[in-house]
This record gives sequence, structure tokens and C-alpha cells, in this order.
Amino acid sequence: MQPSKGQNENTVSPINYLAQAIFIVNKHAKTAPEPKYLYDLKRIALNKMLGEGKAQKVGLHFSDNPRLSAQQSDVIIRCGDFIFHLPPTREDLKTLPHLGSRQVNVRNPKASISLSRAKKILQDYIGYTDRLQEDKPPQKKKQHEHLRRKPSFQNTFPSSFLGKGFKY
Repeated sequence: MQPSKGQNENTVSPINYLAQAIFIVNKHAKTAPEPKYLYDLKRIALNKMLGEGKAQKVGLHFSDNPRLSAQQSDVIIRCGDFIFHLPPTREDLKTLPHLGSRQVNVRNPKASISLSRAKKILQDYIGYTDRLQEDKPPQKKKQHEHLRRKPSFQNTFPSSFLGKGFKY
């Protein structure tokens, strides 16, 4: 893992570098037309970091955007200087303390990595496999305009007296 432009290895720890990559992937997933792959990348990387002790679960807080207007909680995960959230497991709901509403003054630091670089960092970290391929919907084959069959005659003033297909 190499730091981004303008930074050297002394200023960015490996944990913060992974956290920056997760931050960028998460940021782009929020506006992506097909975000499933990006969210899967984030989830797998955070779970691996939790397993290795590079990240810690801090607690639960109420979700800003609950589904179906029902109250919902998220797990807060601290990873270096960054904070992320994931949906809780049943065990998380039983063991982690609930911290109430989200603190609006807590923000993640700026990250300066491109999306393609961030995806590459996380794919290398998690050991990218074929089961985590980018989910892209199959492209529909577009028919060429000149191949479409067009009606040979279009009556601009149809008359019920003359009939629908009558040419005059």
C-alpha cells in the first residue's frame, strides 16, 4: 500500500490508509447507480479489519435514515482516524452499548485517493475473489434505428369513415 500524492509513508499509517480507501468507496457508493459491489467491498474490508484488531466496534447509534420509518440502529466502527457504520448483528444488539443519536459535529478527515485506487487497495487487502465481481446489470442490446420496422404509411388525418389503413 502506498500513500496518495502529497503524502509520504511517515504521515499515513497503514490502518489510516485502508480507512481512507474504505471512506472513498463508501462515499461513492452513496451516489452510485449500482452500489451493491462498493458496499460489499466496504463490509468485507471492515469485517476483516475487526477480525485483525485494526478496527474496534464502539457502540450503537440511531440510524439517520431508518427503513420504513421504524427506529433502527447502526454499529459504529472506529478505524484509525475514521468512523464508519454497518448494520448490527443480533450479538451486536445484545452486547454493544447504545450511544443514542449520532453526533453531528464528529466528521471523518478528508481523504485524497481516487475511487479506482481505493477499490484496488481494498481488493488487494481482502484477497479479491471471483465471488465479489462487480455487479453490473446486463446491457440490453440496442437495436439500430435503421433496422427497426417502420410503418410504410402514416395517415395524419385518420377518418373513421374511410377505415384505419386506407390510403388516399
